[in-house]
Amino acid sequence: MLDQINNPNEIKNLSFDELSQLANEMRIALIENTQKTGGHLGSNLGTVELTIAMHFVFNTPEDSFIWDVGHQAYTHKMLTGRNKSMSTLRKIYGISGFTKISESEHDAFGAGHSSTSISAALGISLANKLNQKIDTTIAVIGDGALTGGMAFEALNHAGDTDANLLIILNDNDMSISKNVGALSKYLTRLISGKIYSTMKTKSLKLLESLPRLQDFAKRSEEHLKGMILPGTLFEELGIDYFGPIDGHDIPVLVKTLQNLKNHSKPRILHIITKKGQGMEDLENSPSKFHGIAPPTSSKNKYPSYSKVFGKWLCNMAEKDTRLIGITPAMCEGSGMVQFSENYPERYFDVAIAEQHAVTLAGGMATKGLKPVLAIYSTFLQRGYDQFIHDIALQNLDVLFAIDRAGLVGEDGPTHAGVFDLSFLRCVPNIVLMAPSSSLELYKALNTAYNIDGPKCVRFPRGTSHIENFISDDLIEIGKANIARDGVDIAIFSFGSMLDKALEAGESLNATVIDMRFIKPLDEKLIFKISKSHIKLISIEDNVSAGGGGSAVNELLQQNGIKTPLSIVGLPDTFTEHGSQEELYDLYGLNAENLINIGNKK
Repeated sequence: MLDQINNPNEIKNLSFDELSQLANEMRIALIENTQKTGGHLGSNLGTVELTIAMHFVFNTPEDSFIWDVGHQAYTHKMLTGRNKSMSTLRKIYGISGFTKISESEHDAFGAGHSSTSISAALGISLANKLNQKIDTTIAVIGDGALTGGMAFEALNHAGDTDANLLIILNDNDMSISKNVGALSKYLTRLISGKIYSTMKTKSLKLLESLPRLQDFAKRSEEHLKGMILPGTLFEELGIDYFGPIDGHDIPVLVKTLQNLKNHSKPRILHIITKKGQGMEDLENSPSKFHGIAPPTSSKNKYPSYSKVFGKWLCNMAEKDTRLIGITPAMCEGSGMVQFSENYPERYFDVAIAEQHAVTLAGGMATKGLKPVLAIYSTFLQRGYDQFIHDIALQNLDVLFAIDRAGLVGEDGPTHAGVFDLSFLRCVPNIVLMAPSSSLELYKALNTAYNIDGPKCVRFPRGTSHIENFISDDLIEIGKANIARDGVDIAIFSFGSMLDKALEAGESLNATVIDMRFIKPLDEKLIFKISKSHIKLISIEDNVSAGGGGSAVNELLQQNGIKTPLSIVGLPDTFTEHGSQEELYDLYGLNAENLINIGNKK
C-alpha cells in the first residue's frame, strides 16, 4: 500500500483498517531505512499514527504542518512524495533528516532545533488571517520541547490572539499514561465537538447579565476540568485544551482532529504516544535509540571526545567538591551519565533551556562554585546573549565544554557547530581553546578549570587515535605547539584539523603549528613563523569569516607583516548533510587542498 502513495490526498478514502495496515507498513519501512541510513528512529515510530491522521483530516500544503525539531517527520516525508527517496535520507545530496522548506512544499517551516514550532506556526497562522485565508496551522511539539522557554513565550502570545492554530502536544512520558482510557477518550471527543462548544458559548452569553453567576459558572467549569484533565495551565493562557488521548489510536485521532478542525481559535490537543512504538527494544530504551548511526566499516575503538570529557568531569569532581555539572537535556550525548550517577547532588539537567543553563551557571559561580556547562556548539548559539551579558560581562568563572564543534555529519546545517570560533572570539574576558586530540582535550580542560573567568574548550564529534588520554598536565595560556618543523611554508592548524595539516606538512615539508588557542593567540610564535617562512596557511573546521585564520590575519595586518596567508575554512554558505569525511572533502578541509595551496606560486 505504501508504494502506491505519492501524495497525502491518496490516503483520504482509505478505511480505518486500511490506515492501520498503512501504519504497519510504514513502521517496517522506517526500521529498514534507518538501519541503512541512520537517523531518529524512536521518535518517528512514535508518531506514525498521528501523521497519518493529520494528513487524513487536513490538506497540505494549504494547511501547514510545523514539526518541532523536525526529526519525527519521516512519516510525513513518506506521505508527501518522498518515499522513494528515503534511501538517501541524511546522505550527501539526499533528503534531509529534518523538515526543510526547499525540499518540499509540504514542509511549511524548517527545523532542527527545539521549541520553535509554536512561534513559527503562530506566525504562519496570523499571516493567513491577514491574507484572509482560513487554512489551519498545526504545530506538533513534544513534551521535552515544551520545556524550552521559547515555547512558553509563543503560548503566551497565542492565547492573546484569535489565530486558527492547533497545537498538538506529543507526550511520550509514560508517567501520565494512566489518563489514557475510555473516560478521557469520551471527554475529549465530547468537549472537542460542536455540542459542548455551542453549549459553552450560549450558556456564557445567557449569563452575561448575571455577572456573579457567570463568574461562578466559569470557575466551576475550570475547576471541574482541572480535576479531570491536566490542561488548566493552557486554559489560563487563553488556549482551549483537549485531551489526553491515545496517539496510536487512528479512529480516535481522526475523529478528534475532525472536531478540532472546526474550531478557529488557538487550541491544544494532548496526545500520549510511546517512543519506539512497535519495536520492543526501542520502547524499553527510548534514549538509547533516539538517534542511530548509519552502518560503518570503521574499526575505531578509541573513546569519543564526549567520553573523554565525561571521564575528565568525574576525575575532577572527585578532586574538587566545588565542581558542578550542567547540561541542557544532553546527558548521554555529552558523556555525563557517569557523572550524574556518581554525583547526583552536583548534576543539573535543566531540560531544553540553553539560555537558562548559561545564566544558572553564572549564578552558581557568584557563590564560589565552579560550574562546567556541557553544551553542543549549535545549541550554545541559543544562549549567546546570556553568554555575553551574564557571564563574560561579569567575568564569571564558568567553563563551557563545547561539544560537536565543526562539521557533525548527517544531521546537517542545523547541527553543524561551525560558527563558534567566530561568535566567541569577539567577546571580551574569555579564553577560547580548540584541542587537537583527546589527550590535548584533557589537558585543555585541566588548564581551563584552573584559571578564573569565562573559558571555552571546543571539541568535535568523533574520536582521535589516542588511547591513553588522562593527564595532569596544564598548558601555558596562549601557548601554541610546533607539531612539525619544516621550511618555507607554515600551516597554522586549529582544533581537530591537525592530522590533515600534518599529512600536508609531510608532502610540502612544511612547518605545522597546533595553535591550541584562538584567544589569546601565541603572538610571539606567529611573528617568528611569519618572518622565517614565505607562505602561511591556516585551517579550521569553522567558517572562514571571523575564525582562527581571521584572528591570525588581523594580527599580521596590525603589525605590518606582509607574509601571505591563505585561510582554509568553511565558505560563506550553510553546509550540506553527509558523512564528516565527505563534507571535509566537499569544502576542502583536507590535506589535498592544503597541498594544492602550498604548491601554488
